[in-house]
Amino acid sequence: MTPTSTAIRATQTAGVAYAGGAYLLWGVLPLYFLLLAPTGPWEVVAWRVLLSLLFCVILLTVTRGWQAFGAIVRQPRLLGWTALAGVLIYVNWQVFVFGTLSHNVVETSLGYFINPIMTVLLGVFVLKERIRRLQWVAVGIASVAVIVIVVLYRSFPWIALSLTVSFGVYGLIKKKIGPAVDAISGLTLESFWLIPIAVVQLVLVATGPGLTMGANGTGHAVLLALAGVATAVPLLLFAAGTRRIDLTVIGMIQFVTPVMQFIIGAAVLGEPMPIERWVGFVLVWVAIAVFLVDLVLAARRGRRNGRPEPV
Repeated sequence: MTPTSTAIRATQTAGVAYAGGAYLLWGVLPLYFLLLAPTGPWEVVAWRVLLSLLFCVILLTVTRGWQAFGAIVRQPRLLGWTALAGVLIYVNWQVFVFGTLSHNVVETSLGYFINPIMTVLLGVFVLKERIRRLQWVAVGIASVAVIVIVVLYRSFPWIALSLTVSFGVYGLIKKKIGPAVDAISGLTLESFWLIPIAVVQLVLVATGPGLTMGANGTGHAVLLALAGVATAVPLLLFAAGTRRIDLTVIGMIQFVTPVMQFIIGAAVLGEPMPIERWVGFVLVWVAIAVFLVDLVLAARRGRRNGRPEPV
């Protein structure tokens, strides 16, 4: 094995470790939010925004990233995109925390199972990309799964679909501005734009049920104070991983998160899983299997042709 191939293998191994760490942390997030009881979703997300901003400011200072941050701030177009990304990630955070604290963890997992299919659809209708036959098959099966859940389970999966759409469009924006906006600067700006919303939510909670920060013991306060770290660290690990490994690999390991969330919801928390819901989930898993087979076949064709196929 040559020094070059050894270096490439080491880089790829590190990339898998970084991305895998991100997905593992996202997978256990429901347990973290459940530990924050009796804090409600509005207060949790407000602290998550403010403490994420604080953590990112510290990181910018430690990594001496203020110069790059300043260059981004001087570009109005990038500021507009980060503001839109901030709104989308806020919706995603709020719905996810609400779903977790209302004991709908299984439905939140459904959202992230479907997310790769949403990414494909956004590529077709927004980026005008052409997709392969198996990708269309996966989209069709996933669509049938949602219809089955609505008709048989008699419950519209609004939590799952809200998570899918918000994170899918958020990812599209991050892909668009990714080369010009680094991970820390991007999350800093996204959190900054959300300060007014976070402050309003804290005021409303304070004048209503009352803030729980500091009112439920030191342990609870410390856990709540870690909301910024719990938000930023997986995002930074994910950014580090995607720079080192192929999208094909990312496409395969991203399902670690919804699998863990599904196990937490169904097995640990004992959320109901009637036969109608199982049918919908099995169809989603079939769609995912088709999606993964397509990724593998595309990667093999790319290696044979000497250039990667888009995934």
